[in-house]
Amino acid sequence: MYHPDLARHPDNCPALVLNADYTPLSYYPLSLWPWQTAIKAVFLDRVTIVENYEREIHSPTRSMALPSVIALRQYVKPSQYPAFTRFNLFLRDKFSCQYCGSGHELTFDHVTPRRLGGVTSWENVSTACSPCNLKKGGRTPEQAHMPLYQKPWRPTNWQLQDNGRAFPPNYLHESWIDWLYWDVELEG
Repeated sequence: MYHPDLARHPDNCPALVLNADYTPLSYYPLSLWPWQTAIKAVFLDRVTIVENYEREIHSPTRSMALPSVIALRQYVKPSQYPAFTRFNLFLRDKFSCQYCGSGHELTFDHVTPRRLGGVTSWENVSTACSPCNLKKGGRTPEQAHMPLYQKPWRPTNWQLQDNGRAFPPNYLHESWIDWLYWDVELEG
């Protein structure tokens, strides 16, 4: 019987990485390691294999199933607050303009413009689509008569991870599903 894992090139077999408590290290982006990194971690005894692909790799003296899910042996405490990056800002705002709700042509907007003393921080930057950002210009939302859907705020890593669950990746291997908390249908 044909199974898709048998035909997969090893480079298309990443391992889902779980923390020592068997929760994903990250949902968005999903914590995945290339197969080579996963195999190295197995041999260095840094991870436990939880699930395997049916695909195997071979050396002159050994065969081994490629791990599809691995768990770290030592717990990695996540930092409480994420770095301020464009991607994390978009994730906080769920990839939608905070002025009109659009998900297209996203940029970031200084709520209090820099020319008025505004700084680049979680509490002063919101996701905006290009048309809204251009319309607002160098004014405050009040001056531009453009109310925000939500006031900018500093998220925790947990809040970003929770938002990330709403955006599952395009591909999830069936062996990963029990370790993730997305409502998804697998492609067959």
